[in-house]
Order: sequence, then structure tokens, then C-alpha cells
Amino acid sequence: MSKKRVLVTDDHASIRVVLRGLVETEEFTVCGEAASGDEAIAKAKELAPDLILLDFSMPGMNGAETAKILRKSVPLVRIILFTMGEEFANEALAAATGVDRVVAKPGAAYELLDCMRSVMGLSV
Repeated sequence: MSKKRVLVTDDHASIRVVLRGLVETEEFTVCGEAASGDEAIAKAKELAPDLILLDFSMPGMNGAETAKILRKSVPLVRIILFTMGEEFANEALAAATGVDRVVAKPGAAYELLDCMRSVMGLSV
């Protein structure tokens, strides 16, 4: 089985490092990183990832706005939006932004891999 390719998007380099460490598994590999919504859109078109991990809170274009553009430009790519505010991690936000799932960042490390597997149709 080939690894699913993941684009990691967060404006903090330290968070991208943590996510890269978490994502690099038997099932997933990081194919690229982006520090902004604009960069995520450009890299998604260039790299054709299977999954995009997208930070909600970024300067300039936030993750929700980025997700709406990604849905139109790379419609088949799965998107997981993550947020610091657990109160925002709900199905209404997912529906409004067109993402596949919303995950709260605090403590998300444990939940994120299972969520990634679920979104990609891999066994959890």
C-alpha cells in the first residue's frame, strides 16, 4: 500500500514540525508544508496531496476561507481543519467550510491520526 500524501499547513513552524513527526507513519507521509492559506492553495495544486491538514487561525486568509477555495480548486482532496478553540470543533463549522472534519488542537495529537485514517477510509 502506498502512503497517503499529506500537506501540513500552519503559520507556526514549531507546530508544523510537531505535525510532521505525528504524520510520518506507515500510512502517511508529508509531501509539503505551507505557512499561509495562499501558500496552501498553491502547494495543493502543485503537489496534489491526498489530505490537507489546515490550521484555522492564520494571519491573512484563515483556514475556513482557505478551505472554501481549496474545495473548488482541488475538490477531491480531503481536508481536516484544526482549531485551538474546542467550542468551534463541530459539524456546523465543517459543513460551512466544506472540510471533511474539524479537530480541536489541544490534545489533538491522539485524535488526529485516527481522524486522518477515518477521513482517508483506512482502518482505525
